[in-house]
Amino acid sequence: MTRPTDRPVRLRIAVAQTTHRDDPADAAGVAANGAEVRALMERARGEGADLIHLPEATLCFPSKRRLSSTEPELGEADWDRFAWDALTAELREVAATAARLGLWTVVGAQHRLSGPTRPHTSLYVIGPDGSVVTRYDERVLSHTKETLMYTPGHRPVVVDVGGVRLGLASGLEVHFPHLFAGYAEQDVHGVLFSTAGPGEPDQAATFAREARALASQYSLWMGYAAPSSNAPWAPSGLIDPHGRWVARCAAQVEPDVAVGDLVHDPADPGRRWRRSLRGRTGPTPVEDPRSVQHTTF
Repeated sequence: MTRPTDRPVRLRIAVAQTTHRDDPADAAGVAANGAEVRALMERARGEGADLIHLPEATLCFPSKRRLSSTEPELGEADWDRFAWDALTAELREVAATAARLGLWTVVGAQHRLSGPTRPHTSLYVIGPDGSVVTRYDERVLSHTKETLMYTPGHRPVVVDVGGVRLGLASGLEVHFPHLFAGYAEQDVHGVLFSTAGPGEPDQAATFAREARALASQYSLWMGYAAPSSNAPWAPSGLIDPHGRWVARCAAQVEPDVAVGDLVHDPADPGRRWRRSLRGRTGPTPVEDPRSVQHTTF
């Protein structure tokens, strides 16, 4: 039977970096980021992109202290402080723009749950008709996120975009290779990783290096989307299955978009070799006494 990745596929992807905003009550700031996102969507489509990939919490990544119910001390998040109406309005505008442009859009946002239950921190996948196709809820949360702010997700998500299979990851999940190994087992072509970034220069650069390493380790394309505040050390961009940047935003603190082609070659020997190794326990031991003797030269 032909596997979904056993034919050539191509997808033109725009990876964006956007302005970092952390005031949970700043409705005007959320609206400003919404306008920024829509302008980047226009640019991406103008450069022929089929899909735009945006950072974690694109419209607002709320400060844990500003959201704290015991501010200025760090405590349980008070989500009544969050500008939910502004967030919903801007997401709807983003969806309408996706429909007008015919552009797949992956945007990071909080997903409100019922009653007092903490929200998810999520990636919405909006189709070219403006509908929400699916949603990824971040599974591996930082200590603060899990204990004070968010409800973790529980499942991987794979979306098919014109025959290209893409997994989703966010936050600090780049630190956890088993998540990407799981996507490789599902025969994805790539993973779109969105982060709000650690903020510190050395850690931001580490996130980007880990994304490149995972791309190479699992023969995956990788979208790396982070805020522009990280750009001087780790701009957003598209990474190929050899861990090389094929498109990258400007290394400046400004919104930007980088556009590149995800091209899957089913004859790629590296990918076929890695697939052949899955599930193997190892080679059969050679019948040679010098092989089994481990205490001599």
